[in-house]
Amino acid sequence: MAERIVVRTGRYADSVTLLQVSRQVAELPGVQAAQVAMATELNRQLLAGLGFATPETGSANDLLIAVRAGTDAELDAALAAAEQLLTAPRSGGTSAAELPPRTVGAAAAPGPGLAVISVPGQHAFTEAMDALEAGCDVLLFSDNVPVAQEIALKDAAADRGLLVMGPDCGTAVVGGVGLGFANVVQDGPVGMVAASGTGAQQVLCLLDAAGVGVRAVLGVGGRDLSAEVAGRSTRAALRLFADDPATELIVLVSKPPADEVASALKDTASQLGTPVRFALLGAGRPDLTAATEAVLAALRRPVPDWPAWLQPHSPARPGWLRGLFCGGTLCDEALLLASAELGRVDSNIPLRPDWLLTDPLTVPPGSWLVDFGDDALTRGRAHPMIDPSLREEQLRRVLADPGTAVVLLDVVLGHGAHPDPAATLVPIVAGAEVPVVVSLIGSRGDPQDFAGTAERLHAAGASVFLSNAAATRHALGLLEPITQGDAGE
Repeated sequence: MAERIVVRTGRYADSVTLLQVSRQVAELPGVQAAQVAMATELNRQLLAGLGFATPETGSANDLLIAVRAGTDAELDAALAAAEQLLTAPRSGGTSAAELPPRTVGAAAAPGPGLAVISVPGQHAFTEAMDALEAGCDVLLFSDNVPVAQEIALKDAAADRGLLVMGPDCGTAVVGGVGLGFANVVQDGPVGMVAASGTGAQQVLCLLDAAGVGVRAVLGVGGRDLSAEVAGRSTRAALRLFADDPATELIVLVSKPPADEVASALKDTASQLGTPVRFALLGAGRPDLTAATEAVLAALRRPVPDWPAWLQPHSPARPGWLRGLFCGGTLCDEALLLASAELGRVDSNIPLRPDWLLTDPLTVPPGSWLVDFGDDALTRGRAHPMIDPSLREEQLRRVLADPGTAVVLLDVVLGHGAHPDPAATLVPIVAGAEVPVVVSLIGSRGDPQDFAGTAERLHAAGASVFLSNAAATRHALGLLEPITQGDAGE
């Protein structure tokens, strides 16, 4: 066996390119492990977990090419292939006259529009401000943007009568076009304002299953309803829908908001001419499925039987609940439901500070849920809905841990997400001795084939639900909780 890590100093490549190169190198003859990634602390930890002796580098802007192969010749061939793939042109011959604009300001020169910005967080503020100064609304997909910069951008947008969606705006539908991670849904009477990406997708897909479409989805970023940001973009988005005669009802979806911000937004909503329904997660509040059912009632539409594919009933297993999520809001919802029944449930996005899971890539005792889309786990990596490899490595460890009684997962479909998530999950889940429960967030029109994906996961042994709340309750029903002191008995 031969292995090597090559460091390329000051050489940047985007996370999607690095994911593609890693996969292509891993498929070469004799390659046992391959990781091509920026030298962030997280990626160095992952390489250590794969058994590589990672070198010290001076900067996260350095690029690492790590390969393990059966022979020296196979190793050399793999490293050469990685270098070639990294330097290969991404497009065909383009003349100088046809070169695309190199700045946001140049791209916006034809006039006002919507600028979609997805750059590393440290560069996002400058690009977004350029777009606002050019008269464009902004969808800021980038994460890891400081909150002070978010506030400055949203204040600048308000001064110009514009809207900033984001930072970390994962989902939007504008003019019938899905942006970011978006499901394929029909046009309809509902306008959605979402301080949550996967929360919006959950409500979108439940409405789609009920035969109800949406006018648009305006994502405002997961921090917009925090005390610091105070709903700046949410207010602007609510007014846009209130001014739209085709919007019959507005839904505001959010991960747990600051109480004072939620109260102020309810006052704002009461002054609009269009009714507003709230789907705000939090202790004592309805889950997203219940909130969607209230929306259907307001529209005088029947509530369907939400799709589910169940495994045969099995007795409850003693042990702990382990949840591995791509969606932060779906993880929040599961945490709220699980903690109401189990008490303490740790997480990297904890409900309480003392429930913090300090190292989400280990398998400590106790019940816990991890959000793999959290900023700390996406630095230098593609979002887990695009690149599920980090979660898959953890899933293997969790299924092998004797303390695991039930595993809870989300799988999110739609444009922007992995083209076939079942293909990578089925080999891991198939034959697992531990029950696996999946919330499958998708619509009938999604390119991954919602029903086909559900059937493949079910055939592999998982129970599958469209409703994340129903999936969580089902997982809890399969669990006989134990204390940490009982783990070795």
